[in-house]
Amino acid sequence: MLRIEGLEAAYGTSQILFGIDLAVEAGEAVTLLGRNGMGKTTTIKSLFGLLRPLKGRILIDGEDFSGAPPHRIAQRGIGLVPEGRQVFPTLTVEENLIATARQPRGPGKWTLASVYGLFPRLKERRGNMGNQLSGGEQQMLAIGRALMTNPRLVVLDEATEGLAPLIRDEIWSCLSQIRREGEAILVIDKNVDKLARFADRHVVIEKGRVVWTGSSAALMDDPHVKARFLHV
Repeated sequence: MLRIEGLEAAYGTSQILFGIDLAVEAGEAVTLLGRNGMGKTTTIKSLFGLLRPLKGRILIDGEDFSGAPPHRIAQRGIGLVPEGRQVFPTLTVEENLIATARQPRGPGKWTLASVYGLFPRLKERRGNMGNQLSGGEQQMLAIGRALMTNPRLVVLDEATEGLAPLIRDEIWSCLSQIRREGEAILVIDKNVDKLARFADRHVVIEKGRVVWTGSSAALMDDPHVKARFLHV
């Protein structure tokens, strides 16, 4: 479904990525792991056309979308939950959700009703402005907003960063439900134990290069990878 091949990217003269390879199959959950500053968010920005790659290819269903604008990536069924949530602060919860609603092939599975079913708290606060929500509620809204595009792949950059433990557990539970609905997921997060229970495969990057890939069982059985590259 998604294949990134030999991706290189830079900010001005400072090169950040040096040949990233990454793939996500339909219905699969994959993590992108690494310490801060190793290139995870740069990879996501390159995928969504927010940063033009220097080299490499970004293939969606086999078609090259390298450097395509963000709206074309979204139209191909890739939804983004960005780092920092970035909800529209002066729109209500419901307006935030409606703003991104997309039904590409007739009625999609993700509607206001189904998003509210996944996140009942959003329904309770549907008339509140985005800037009146707690951090956890904003993250729920950011996920719901991405789902309203009816994506086949949901990309989450720092899925539970800065959230209270109970809210984190709620987010992971909702992501598991999204997986059961058939969406593929590519997720960045720092909770390696949670990710190992959640995802099928893991890609570890260090200084803009892929240094390890493998299954959850392999990750948990390899203390060297966790200690050297993830500091856990």
